[in-house]
Amino acid sequence: MKPGLYIVGTPIGNLDDVSIRSQNVLNSVDQIICENPKHSIKLLSKFGIKKKMYSLHDHNEDEIIKKIGNIATSSRIALISDAGSPLISDPGFKLVRFYIENKINISVVPGPSAIISALQLSGMPAHSFKFLGFLPKNKKGILDFIKNIENEELTSVFFVSTHRVKICIETISKYLADREISICKELTKLNEKVFRGSPKNIILEFEKDKKNNLGEFVFLVSGKNKENDYKKLSDELLDKQIGKLLNKFSLTDVVEIVHKLTNISKKIIYKKVLDQKK
Repeated sequence: MKPGLYIVGTPIGNLDDVSIRSQNVLNSVDQIICENPKHSIKLLSKFGIKKKMYSLHDHNEDEIIKKIGNIATSSRIALISDAGSPLISDPGFKLVRFYIENKINISVVPGPSAIISALQLSGMPAHSFKFLGFLPKNKKGILDFIKNIENEELTSVFFVSTHRVKICIETISKYLADREISICKELTKLNEKVFRGSPKNIILEFEKDKKNNLGEFVFLVSGKNKENDYKKLSDELLDKQIGKLLNKFSLTDVVEIVHKLTNISKKIIYKKVLDQKK
């Protein structure tokens, strides 16, 4: 192994998910940078790995860079997070930038990801999605966060701590009642559970057992359905606007104009335009 930084993915819950390559790299590096040594020692001990460890968090990243600055070009250092793939809503960005700017070797050892696992389990479109990090801590932040999803057409994925699960579901139910949501609890662990359905139905599910609110959660909210915009616009008003446009534009142009203004599907508009032409 060359000297440099090795970004190593670790299990998100089940320690048996650690890859052979991850084990080999962690065994071969000189030092390990982690979030919480007390947490990481459980994983390392399982595989008999003993290395000098540095604790990295949002407030000491510059300090850690100074500590390893003199040995960065000659040492093999691994970066791991408490769980999953490093840097995704975890510290390490400045560290990676330091290695890039100094033209020092960087390599990645892929591993589990709560985001990808949740998408796979959700049953929602996963070909294109938006990851939004952690849900804010205060009520106003949560409200703004959920409202910002209102016009999002992609599947939204974000992390929610156990203390904010209830308020998050209630806020989604109030402002995004027509969306499908999926809540993945304790992924890959013994108590793994996935809730799928409307916000209203999921609230009822959570109320059945207080333990449902405990654990680590990944929330997914389905994207805005353009067809739903049609429901917000009365048929009478839509027909009236189409009639006005038909006096000035061709059938094809009217379909295109109304589609761009309302996001209603062209199929629905075309049928309405044909009805008026008749």
